[in-house]
Amino acid sequence: MYFEAEIQGRKYKVDVTETRHSWKVSLQAQGSEWQHHDISKNDFKTAEEYISFLFQGQSYLIDVVGKDTEYTVFARNSFRSIKIYNDEMLLHESLKKGGNGSGANELKSGMPGKVIEIFVKPGDVIPANKPLLIMEAMKMENEMRSTREVKIKEVCVKQGASVESGAVLIKFENP
Repeated sequence: MYFEAEIQGRKYKVDVTETRHSWKVSLQAQGSEWQHHDISKNDFKTAEEYISFLFQGQSYLIDVVGKDTEYTVFARNSFRSIKIYNDEMLLHESLKKGGNGSGANELKSGMPGKVIEIFVKPGDVIPANKPLLIMEAMKMENEMRSTREVKIKEVCVKQGASVESGAVLIKFENP
């Protein structure tokens, strides 16, 4: 299982693979090399909603509470807020980063995909949080919405078009 995590502004890539006798955990802090660890299944236990395991001679008791991307983890007598992104959440975050920001005057594709449906045309005034288009990426359909009230200046793609990451999809202007 691959996911990405963010804690105190630092990002990590995490890959966990289960084998017959252990968990293979690989971690890469942003800007650092991958670190690889094995956690023996003999040293791993679950009790109620907690996880307990031994790692490098130390005992860890962990409790995790949260949903979507926001989690609170209790470990080593302290609470930590962590954002966790699985494949689906990474896709949504990538699409949001594509130019959908509140100050942006363009909606850009955050990753390669195909435009499935366009809901707007030039001259339309669109309120905040209304759908602009649906884009398929990684075999999932994603509705891209306006983050603020905008007037559509130009629709730069056609329905059915395949687009690359960073492609301008729609241009806005203030209403």
